Amino acid sequence: MREEPRMQPISLRGMTWSDPRGYDPVVAAATAFAKVMPGVTITWDKRSLQGFESTPVDELAACYDLMVIDHPHVGAVVAENCLLPLDHHAEPHALDRLRGESVGRSFDSYFYAGHQWALPIDAAAQVQAIRPDLLTAPLTRFADVLTEAKAGRVVWPLRAPHILMSFFTLAANIGAPCAVVPGPLLPRAAGLQVLAAMQALAEAVDPGCHAMDPIAALDTLAEGSRFALVPLTYLYAPYARDAYRPHRLRFHDIPALGASGPLGSALGGTGIAVSARTAAPEAACRFAFFLASAEVQRGIYAAANGQPGNALAWSDAAVNAATGGAYAATRMTHEAAWLRPRHAGYMGFQEEGSAIVADALRGRTSHDTALDALDTAFARSFPQ
Repeated sequence: MREEPRMQPISLRGMTWSDPRGYDPVVAAATAFAKVMPGVTITWDKRSLQGFESTPVDELAACYDLMVIDHPHVGAVVAENCLLPLDHHAEPHALDRLRGESVGRSFDSYFYAGHQWALPIDAAAQVQAIRPDLLTAPLTRFADVLTEAKAGRVVWPLRAPHILMSFFTLAANIGAPCAVVPGPLLPRAAGLQVLAAMQALAEAVDPGCHAMDPIAALDTLAEGSRFALVPLTYLYAPYARDAYRPHRLRFHDIPALGASGPLGSALGGTGIAVSARTAAPEAACRFAFFLASAEVQRGIYAAANGQPGNALAWSDAAVNAATGGAYAATRMTHEAAWLRPRHAGYMGFQEEGSAIVADALRGRTSHDTALDALDTAFARSFPQ
């Protein structure tokens, strides 16, 4: 990398999430960036996964120059005018290059209302995790998951919003993806089929799963010898590294409820965004493009516990070898992932919808009543 001329010192602050996958790679990249733009220092703070999933971006933009964000926030970002549109700060062809190097719809997930609000740095969707010492091969059908669950071998993260993400995934997997525009959330028959499948599995797993997010579920899977798989959990490739946890996990495509294979997984992942209030927009935007570049993603980023968002990193032999082939083994699920709604009121629906599905699975409300409530809450999330 060529070094730039000396410049006045610039100090940037960034906010990411506290898991090593979220924190370690951006810190490593910031150190490398200081060699590209001498005088630029980036200090990173971190928040919990729950905080990452729920904290409004406009609150972070008031305090930070750089933010790692989740794509369902982009509608609110546009409404609050709190981020820089990166297409206004891109070098020629830079965005087209990254779009072409995207895993599935990761790049497009941050494009909204005509502008690019973040660049994908981490690609994820719901996948299957197994203990290869306890399960010889991944499961391909949801019915087989239920069989393993009845034998006490399944753990499943059902803490909000992941219970709703599983609902989204299974709906899309049977060919009835949930709506992203005003109207019924999904056809009634499909909703009943999904809730029936989820309730059967929820009744077969430990009730403690309702308090688990993906990290808690994967930690549980990687420790001890009781559980053999997590059927639906967001990819956390570091768990497939040697010595990351007591037992190494393997990741695979999701087990299908429908007839078309592992399609429809609810897209996750993260992007790097720049605050509209930053005093150093040029330096902050240059770091964003640096962080999302194929060179950094397949090198510094992946080596520092990162889970890249760039397809060239996902296809890299060394990157795959370090994670037991996690990227190659889940590529089909990620390429066929489903993109959640992203309108300004969506985040409120995500919280309310998670509670509605949880009540249904715990038997507190009927499935029909839950579907009615989901439709009502979804309609209410759009501007009236």
